[in-house]
Amino acid sequence: MSELLTPATLLAHWQGHRCLTRRVIEAFPDDQLFSFSIGGMRSFGRLGWEMAGTVANTLHALEHDDWTGKGVDEGERTSTKAALLDVWDAGTARLNAEFPRYSAQYLGTEQDMAWGWGSPMRFLLYQIDNEVHHRGQGYVYLRALGIEPPPFYVR
Repeated sequence: MSELLTPATLLAHWQGHRCLTRRVIEAFPDDQLFSFSIGGMRSFGRLGWEMAGTVANTLHALEHDDWTGKGVDEGERTSTKAALLDVWDAGTARLNAEFPRYSAQYLGTEQDMAWGWGSPMRFLLYQIDNEVHHRGQGYVYLRALGIEPPPFYVR
């Protein structure tokens, strides 16, 4: 891993995205978060649970070198904004507590990632990209509901 992207800068970058995504979740009316969709796509609440689950899966994978995505109980996924935000906040706290233990060397180590050859860093960057992609869908939904989404540049 280059000095430009250290584990600490990666964590700060990821947490910045997570902070913005949390604000997008908060912007949804309670009655629309899990019900509104366009063109048969998933609701932003369902996408939110998927994104929240990536933290537990990622930390499990880092700790156990198990990149299959199996073996993590994500708990019950209710259809309330409060429950989603509680899990989101717990994931933020876990990332802050646990991610700093992983070295740049480990994050850059190429290995079999169950879906192909790569490094934990590539996986983490994919997770961030996936969150940005899903958040973009949330922005479209909010605009369709007549709600101004949070500024994307404020993290």
